[in-house]
Amino acid sequence: MRNYDKPCLVERIVAATSYATLGMVGFVWLIIVALTKGNLKSFLKYHIFQSFFLVMGYFLLTKFVGFLVSILGIIPFINMLVFKLLFIFNAPMIFGFSIINFAVLTGMVYLVLTSVQGKYSYVPWISNIIDANVQR
Repeated sequence: MRNYDKPCLVERIVAATSYATLGMVGFVWLIIVALTKGNLKSFLKYHIFQSFFLVMGYFLLTKFVGFLVSILGIIPFINMLVFKLLFIFNAPMIFGFSIINFAVLTGMVYLVLTSVQGKYSYVPWISNIIDANVQR
């Protein structure tokens, strides 16, 4: 990577806060860039769009799992297994976090740290989509 290709501090902070705020800072930054008719570097595009995809994927996944649980909750005997699994995954275990919360927090910390370091983070499947559409 050439020195002039390295993202500046503001770009790294915007990328990191885009993950931490579930894409809201990235959305505001895109609006600012559009209003000022500026150019967005590929580093910032990559991280902003990846944060959008991750938030939308997480939202859709939680809605799908909620729908699936409500359907499976009707079926006798299976509903007991489903509710026990839900309890195991949502019960506070690690520092007061559930397994799901801890996994999401760990992923968010990874994404924030790599963007602060000026690196391109990798999330399977989503990063491949972003790479295909954002030119570095």
